[in-house]
Amino acid sequence: MSKQYDAIIIGGGSGGLSYAERAASYGVKCLLIEKDKLGGTCVNVGCVPKKVMWNAANIAHMFDDAKGYGFSFGETAFSWKILKEKRDQYISNIVTWYNNSYMPDAGVDVIHGEAKLVDNNTVSVNGETFSAKIIVVSTGGYPLVPEIKGAEHGITSNEFFALEDAPKRIAVVGAGYIAVEIAQLMAAFGTETHLICRGDMVLRSFDEYVTKHLKEVLDNDDQLTLHPKSNVQSVEKNEDGSLTVTTETETIVVDELIWAIGRGYNTHNIGLENTDVKVNADGTITVDKFQETNVPNFYVLGDIMGGQFQLTPVAIAAGRRLADRLHNGMTDRHLEYNKIPSIVFSHPPIGTTGITEKEAIAEYGEDAVRCYTASFTAMYSNFSTKPVKTAMKMVCVGDDEKIVGIHLIGPTVDEMLQGFAVAVKMGARKKDFDDTVALHPTAAEELVTMR
Repeated sequence: MSKQYDAIIIGGGSGGLSYAERAASYGVKCLLIEKDKLGGTCVNVGCVPKKVMWNAANIAHMFDDAKGYGFSFGETAFSWKILKEKRDQYISNIVTWYNNSYMPDAGVDVIHGEAKLVDNNTVSVNGETFSAKIIVVSTGGYPLVPEIKGAEHGITSNEFFALEDAPKRIAVVGAGYIAVEIAQLMAAFGTETHLICRGDMVLRSFDEYVTKHLKEVLDNDDQLTLHPKSNVQSVEKNEDGSLTVTTETETIVVDELIWAIGRGYNTHNIGLENTDVKVNADGTITVDKFQETNVPNFYVLGDIMGGQFQLTPVAIAAGRRLADRLHNGMTDRHLEYNKIPSIVFSHPPIGTTGITEKEAIAEYGEDAVRCYTASFTAMYSNFSTKPVKTAMKMVCVGDDEKIVGIHLIGPTVDEMLQGFAVAVKMGARKKDFDDTVALHPTAAEELVTMR
């Protein structure tokens, strides 16, 4: 006989944890099932360890910045081992907190094991079966590896965080967030880095004004080489352990190869075929604005929905809103999947919210769109021995110039964007920015003084 719960959550990543904690706070009896570590990709092999590495790479850049301000140093040394040990301990502390405090204190039961759906309301795990009126699936994704000769000699972003030593030469294949972030942080650590992408440029879905400035940074990086319009044809492991990466036009010899070509969806092998839930050919599951599938009381959160915004804060926000609606009487509570801000932790970082100029023209027509831009070297970077530009773009539509997009690249824009994202979400107009007194001297003031 199945044990009964009010809600069963499959997947202990950001979405699952957030729904479970919020639902439990409303008195819902929740069971959360996770086959690996709580926290999912973001905490264990994604955003959190990546940001630790980015912080370290940023400090490496600051040594050059400091020289421009009159500081001098002896020979500097960097220990990958020390950074890895401290990073891994930091992650371990978070996971321990999830297991020992966050979920127990919330009143959520947790089982570690591989969940298998038996029907629309029943799940089996570790030889036991559990039933609930509400099923929430938030199983996330996994990094893809291409089907080419020698692909197995490369690793993915998951294994990147297990490296015990920094490779002296590395190739990163891909054009998205993960590829750019890993490539640039490795270059900051002094690794000879090759960034290989199929198109003309990386981050192709971003506004071209921003990516144009990023390309300048990549082209001026002595440790990084961008290989555009390149497809890896094969990988060969050499006798000394190095790898020969062959594209249509060249061969590159490196010590490590990282595949960052996209992600698949963890919807296979969880028993969805035993339910009435419709799974798309690519492994995603379509939901309505309330996160509900074609099966009543069967909900999906996070990356397995597919779409543009496969981001941790999005899954968290959707999970909490789902719990609010189902269990706290907020009948129309749901996440609106637009005007969602995001950050690429490149060097310098990129921040964006809303739509690009091209998207605005497609939606509103060219005559309705007006853009404001600014490109400058901020005061801080002006003194660096390796200055980088800050670039800003505001996309407005209509006679009242409603702001539908903001796109930034430059030092500290990762911390700058959040407040501006609130304004865009609230429907701010260009005039609202014009009427706001600038904070001087800052880079952010350019957004309220654009002409």
